[in-house]
Amino acid sequence: MDFFDKLGKKASETYKVTAEKTSKIAKEAKLKMKMNENKSNIEDIYKEIGKKVYEKHVREENIDIKKDLEEECTKIDVLSAEIETYLKECLELKDLRQCKNCSSKIEKDAKFCPECGEKQDDEEPAKEVEVIENNESSDEDEN
Repeated sequence: MDFFDKLGKKASETYKVTAEKTSKIAKEAKLKMKMNENKSNIEDIYKEIGKKVYEKHVREENIDIKKDLEEECTKIDVLSAEIETYLKECLELKDLRQCKNCSSKIEKDAKFCPECGEKQDDEEPAKEVEVIENNESSDEDEN
């Protein structure tokens, strides 16, 4: 009976490991699909920018980047940031990270990049956050 208990436990452990790996693979595939979709959207925006620039050229008008292309550039910025987030999530699933200097994939606990030799920080630096206070209630009190 002891043999079958051990066999059952081993089968359960194997199932759990396999299910976990399958889940990671599925998550990674979804993230890569989202990255490719964003890259395709960026290409479409590039084409739209090119079209706008060419139309201005044909009409011999000046191109004002801020005025004419700000919306498209902002969309590209947002999509690029999402791609970066998805890439980091993919690396996280594989217990990897990017080198701060050359962006190579490296082990999560690596002290130096094997590609460029750059020393790696152990912790991500804290990001600055702007705090905006809500002054509506004080404005209402004054009225």
